[in-house]
Amino acid sequence: MWTKAYLSIGTNMGDRLANLKQAVRLLERRPEIEVTSISSVYETAPVGGVVQANFLNIAVGLSTNLSAWDLLAWLHVIEQSLHRRRLIHWGPRTIDLDIVLYGCTRLTSPTLKIPHLEMANRRFVLVPLQEIMPGKEQEYWHLAQLIRDTPDREWLTQRIKKEEVAEWIKKN
Repeated sequence: MWTKAYLSIGTNMGDRLANLKQAVRLLERRPEIEVTSISSVYETAPVGGVVQANFLNIAVGLSTNLSAWDLLAWLHVIEQSLHRRRLIHWGPRTIDLDIVLYGCTRLTSPTLKIPHLEMANRRFVLVPLQEIMPGKEQEYWHLAQLIRDTPDREWLTQRIKKEEVAEWIKKN
């Protein structure tokens, strides 16, 4: 059974744009994953108090027949292949891939929480996600409410428009 899932991807080290593109390409290497949408690229200030460079962020919509656990395992493979190191909590990173939503799944474990626990506190997750989520989906209206209510007031700059980023998705 195929499930709709939404990811948040961010980077603030190295060639940030190349890191995002490569992460999308690696997602598509799995036949069990079809990338269906990708947001504009947004630049934001880092969160968490660690002094570091600004982030580039995107949201990615996909359809997958992987379980949430198997999808998470693949995201970790992608992070490792792009040299992600987990040295400082909320510290700099070459790439960070998070499952934000996975169908209607609600899951809380030590290693995986769906919906993502910090989603409501991060405009850099909410705004790109709303951009790619169809307006008819119930979650879309919930996102609009979360965006209105989020305590996050950090700036968010659209760097590359969604239409330009769409070319990253492999065309069959």
